[in-house]
Amino acid sequence: MEWFNNLYGWQQALLATTFTWALTALGALPVFFCKNIGKNAFALMMSTAAGIMLASTFFSLLMPALETAQEFSYLILTCGFVLGGILIIVTDVVSGKLHLFADNAKKRSCAVMCIAVTMHNIPEGLAIGVAFGALASGTGPGAVAAVMLAVGIGIQNFPEGMCVAFPLRANGMSRAKSFFIGQLSGAVEIVAGVIGALAVTFISGILPWALSFSAGAMVAVVCSELIPESFSSGKVKATVGVIFGFAVMMILDVAFG
Repeated sequence: MEWFNNLYGWQQALLATTFTWALTALGALPVFFCKNIGKNAFALMMSTAAGIMLASTFFSLLMPALETAQEFSYLILTCGFVLGGILIIVTDVVSGKLHLFADNAKKRSCAVMCIAVTMHNIPEGLAIGVAFGALASGTGPGAVAAVMLAVGIGIQNFPEGMCVAFPLRANGMSRAKSFFIGQLSGAVEIVAGVIGALAVTFISGILPWALSFSAGAMVAVVCSELIPESFSSGKVKATVGVIFGFAVMMILDVAFG
């Protein structure tokens, strides 16, 4: 591993975020082998995605934002969270006025969810980039902590790839397109990671804003899209899915975060 330690911070971040993207693609890959998803399975999948996103909102976004914020942390987190939620509301309103997917509410729901998951991955990529950039400059928490951060985010990305690809496939999109969009939601981490590493001296003040902003976007999508869609097919199944998704992501975040 000495060769890895000798790399520049942005190069380490590039490799680390490529790993996290690969796990996103791996999560989307089963869409090639599964048949069309039934209504009950789709509802369970959407509710599980809701649980995953809710857990990620707290453990992967708000808690790290609170830890990285210094003065006025309550104000930073609140403003970032509200702005993230407003963005999703505006996106939903604009897509309605532009009549995007006007003939299919489920497709519009999937589109909004894809946007939210992609935005969720941007601050995670920044976090990885900052960790390795700081490590290279001698101010980081240590190589093990930086690597484990990348591993933890990568493991979280696996179910996220599924959560994007399978709803798209269930709504009639081809397997290839569903996989492409599913893996693309994680590819943004590569760009964000390199930017974070290069701008590590400036990003520390931006990171809590980005994390809380993404958290607000995630909660808005869960409340406006995923929960209504999943609970329309039955309260028990949807509740089980939310609890299961939250529990799985909580275990991954606590164990590898």
